[in-house]
Amino acid sequence: MRAQRGQSTGFTLIELMIVVAIIGILTAIAYPSYRQHVIKTKRADAEGIMQENAQYMERLYTESNRYDQDGAGNAPVLPYTQSPRNGTADYAITLAKTATTYTITATPQPGQDQDSCGTLTLTYTGVKGASGGTAADCW
Repeated sequence: MRAQRGQSTGFTLIELMIVVAIIGILTAIAYPSYRQHVIKTKRADAEGIMQENAQYMERLYTESNRYDQDGAGNAPVLPYTQSPRNGTADYAITLAKTATTYTITATPQPGQDQDSCGTLTLTYTGVKGASGGTAADCW
């Protein structure tokens, strides 16, 4: 169909402003939810790596009957010291150990430090902790 003389076809400024407002409202609602999902996903990855490190420590204990050294007398080094394993670290993973105990700690790095759970811990007895929330909510 052809437009009659004097009439233009297309969008008016008001129609465009309504579309922009709708997109803005959807973005304001969706972005925080998306950000929380990303934070939880990165936390879950760190928790998985902590569990793998705990399994490593238990294998070490099975072999040498202690957590602070292997059968040759060398101090153990965690297989994974950051999460994710490659790339920019979202969590730094450290180990505190004695002959009979250990605690694995995951400390959030910049970008992930907005996580309300804060620093995560996992002990040799399997006790899970979080500095900023309850273990049930964060693990």
